[in-house]
Amino acid sequence: MNKKYISNVKSSKYFKRIMGLIVLCVFFNVFFQSCKNHLHPTKKIFRYNEITGIASLDPAFAKNQSIMWAIHQLYNTLIEVDSNMQLKPSLAKSWEFSDDNKTIVFHLKNNIYFHKDDCFRKGEKRKVTAQDVVYSFGRIIDKNTASPGAWIFNNRVDSITPFMALNDSTFQLKLQNPFQPILGILSMQYCSIVPKEAVEKYGSNFRSHPVGTGPFAFVAWEEGQAMVFKKNENYFEKDMQGNSIPYLDGIKINFLDSKATEFLAFQQNRLDFINDVDAAFKDELLTKTGNLKTSWKNKIELQKFPYLNVEYFGILADTANDLLKNSPLKLLKIRQAINYGIDRKKMMLYLRNSIGTAAESGFVPQGLPSFNADKVIGYNYNPTKAKALLKESGFENGKDLPEIKLLTIPVYANLASYVANELKQIGITVKVEAIQKSLLLEQTSKSQTLFFRGSWIADYPDAENYLSVFYSKNPAPPNYTRFKNSAYDNLYEQALAQKNDSLRYLLYQSMDKIIIENAPIVPLWYDMALHLLQKNVHHFVPNSLNMMELRWVKKD
Repeated sequence: MNKKYISNVKSSKYFKRIMGLIVLCVFFNVFFQSCKNHLHPTKKIFRYNEITGIASLDPAFAKNQSIMWAIHQLYNTLIEVDSNMQLKPSLAKSWEFSDDNKTIVFHLKNNIYFHKDDCFRKGEKRKVTAQDVVYSFGRIIDKNTASPGAWIFNNRVDSITPFMALNDSTFQLKLQNPFQPILGILSMQYCSIVPKEAVEKYGSNFRSHPVGTGPFAFVAWEEGQAMVFKKNENYFEKDMQGNSIPYLDGIKINFLDSKATEFLAFQQNRLDFINDVDAAFKDELLTKTGNLKTSWKNKIELQKFPYLNVEYFGILADTANDLLKNSPLKLLKIRQAINYGIDRKKMMLYLRNSIGTAAESGFVPQGLPSFNADKVIGYNYNPTKAKALLKESGFENGKDLPEIKLLTIPVYANLASYVANELKQIGITVKVEAIQKSLLLEQTSKSQTLFFRGSWIADYPDAENYLSVFYSKNPAPPNYTRFKNSAYDNLYEQALAQKNDSLRYLLYQSMDKIIIENAPIVPLWYDMALHLLQKNVHHFVPNSLNMMELRWVKKD
C-alpha cells in the first residue's frame, strides 16, 4: 500500500469512525464488555438509549433533556434539586443573601476535585475554587460562547461585576434586582462548573472532551453509536453509611434511532431503562388506568411520578388586537364556559391511559412545593354551568355564537378533536386546524392566533417559571396570551423579593387564582413521567424535573 493511499484514508471521515469504534471496543473489552456486547460479570453498567442523540457535553449548551441527563452525570452545580424538589447544597456548602436581597455569597466545599485530565499539570489533583465558578458563569453570558442558556442571567445579574471570587472558597453573585428564584436557576445544568484549562486546551472539542467533578467521568464517544462514562473513584459524596458513591461502575448510552428498536432492546435486556412509552406500545403495556398489564408485571418495573409540564390551550387576551374585536373569546363568560365544558378526567382515561392528572387547579402543575389544589380551585366538568354562562353572554344554547378556530399540532389533533366534540355538546362550535409546530410558535409569538395549543415545561424548580408566562412586562415568549393585569403584576414583583418560602408560595397561589378567574388559558392536564426499568435496577429515584439521577442506583 503506497503512502499516498494511507494518507487519504487517514484524512477521511471513515478513518475517524473506525478509530472511534476501535476505542469503544477496546474499552468495552478491557473494562465493561467485549465487542460482542456480553457484559463483564463483575461490572455494574447502567445502559440507556437516546433516540435523538446527544449534541454536546459542554454545559453551556445544555438546552435539552438528552444533553442535561448526560451532563448531570459528569458535572456538579453549586446547588441541586433533590427528589422532593427541594434545593440543597452540592458544590456549595452554604449561602446567604445580603439585606437588600441583591447579593448572594456562596461558601464552597473544600474537598472537591476535577476529574483527572491532561489539561492539568501532570499528576495534579486540581481542586475546584471560586474562580472556577466565576469562569463558568461568565462563559454562559459571554457572547463569544453563544450559549443558548445566556437568558438565565441576562437582565438579572449585575451588569458590571455579576460574579466575583472573594477568595478560593467564597463566591459572590450580584443581582440587578431581588430575584429569589435565582437559586433554582443555579441548579440548572447550564450552571455546571467547568475548569478553564479544559475549555482552553480542547477549544471547540470541549463538547466531546468534558472535564467535570461529577460522579462519573467521560471515557469515549462514537457519535451515532454509543457513549461511555466510568465511575469517578474520587467523587466527594458518601452515602449514609459513609460508603463511596456511585455504586455503578459505569454508564453506557446507546443511540438507537427508533422507539421500536429501543423497546426491543429493552425486552432483550440490552437496556436497563426506557423514558416514556411510545404511543404504539401503550395499549400493549398499560391498562386504561395507567398500570402495567398482568402479563408484564413480573417482567419489568413501571415508575410514574409528576412531571413539571402543563398542557393547555391559550387564548389571546390583548383586546387591542383586531383579531379579538369580533371574537366571542373576548368575553370572560365564554372563556369560562369553555373551561367548564371539558371533561378532563374522561379525556385522561381514554386518550392518555391515565398518564397525567386532569388540570382542575391552576396553571402551576403538580410536583412543585407551592402547588395546592385546595387553595387554587380551577375548573371541573360542569356542562350545566357552561350552558348558563353561554346564556348570560347572550348566546343561549350557542345560538348565533361564531365558530372558534383552534390551532394545534398534528400529534395533538385527536385531543383537540375531543375537546371540540365536548364543547359542541354545550353549544360551542370549534374548528380544529393542525399546523406544524414551528408555524404555531411563530403565529403565537406574533399574536396571530386567538386560540392555540400550548405546553410549559419547567426550566427550574420554582413556580415563578410558570407565573412569568402572564407577567405583562414579558414579551412572547413567554407571555403568548398577552395577559395584562396590574394586581397580578404587583404580586409577581412582590414574590421575586420574598425570601420566606411559605409567604412566597401564598403569593404564587394568589397569582394563580387571578389566572383562573380571568381564564386566558384552558388548563388540560398536569403531566406525568413514565419510566420502565429492569427488575435488577434499584434506587432509581428521579424528581419532577425528570432528571436522571444515577449516583444512588444499584444493579443486582
